[in-house]
Parts: sequence; C-alpha cells; structure tokens
Amino acid sequence: MKKIAFVLVGALALASCGGEQNAEKEATIDTDVVANPATAENEAGAAEGVEVPEFTFETEVHDFGTIVQGEKVAYSFKFKNTGKADLIITSAKGSCGCTVPEWPADPVAPGAEGVIDVVFNSDGKSGQQNKKVTIVANTVPNTKVLAINGMVEVPVEE
Repeated sequence: MKKIAFVLVGALALASCGGEQNAEKEATIDTDVVANPATAENEAGAAEGVEVPEFTFETEVHDFGTIVQGEKVAYSFKFKNTGKADLIITSAKGSCGCTVPEWPADPVAPGAEGVIDVVFNSDGKSGQQNKKVTIVANTVPNTKVLAINGMVEVPVEE
C-alpha cells in the first residue's frame, strides 16, 4: 500500500512539472519586439540591402538651468528621420516618474521631422538633476537615450 501511494505521489509530481513546462512553451512572444530588419549587420549597422530608419536629433541633451522646486519644465527634442524607411517609435520612458515623454504615434517618413516632448516635474527634487529618456524604435540600434539636466533650488522659507 505504501509503495502504491509513493508511486502515485511521484507520478503526480512529474505530471505537474511537465504541465508547467508545457505552459511555458505555450507562451507567445510578441514579434514586434524583434521585428528589426537588420539582423546580420555590416559595418554601417544594417543588413546588406535592408533599408532602415535613422534618428538625427538637433540635440540629445538639454540643460534646463536653475529652477525652483515645484516647477515643471518642458523641452521638445526635434529629430529628422535620415534613414530610408518609416521610423516607428514603440515606446519612450523616463528614468523616473518625474520625467514624462510624449512621442509621435504615427510613423515618421524618411526625410520627415518629429518631436519628442519631455516634461520634468521638480516637485520634491533638489540639487543637480540628471534625467534620461529611453526611446525604443525600429532603428539600429533600437534604443536611443536623451537627457535633461539642471539644478533644482529649494525655496527659502521666511
């Protein structure tokens, strides 16, 4: 009787492990994450014969100077698609919740220009601030990092 119980417990353990493995195999991968046309890169960073989009920013770093704690400052990072295919931005994320980017939802055609607006909220911040915005697009490489810097002064209480 003990042998039968032991065998049943062992069989259940093996069956449940196999079920977990099958569930993992059934998980799907979002192909948009890997849908970059440049897979076998040459020295220029793109696959032979593949036309890819490319960011060219007027500036990749903005210094907002000195502001008073609690102020919100904004900057528009202007760019041009200097590549040969539509540029599609899939996401843009600030390094913290105080830095919020907005980006074009529609593809940016070759030769066309676009803007990524970034708002920094200095509420609760003080001293030198260095914030980053990471953009994910169908470019090579597929991430681009923009930066905003500045000094936040705490108001003097009287």
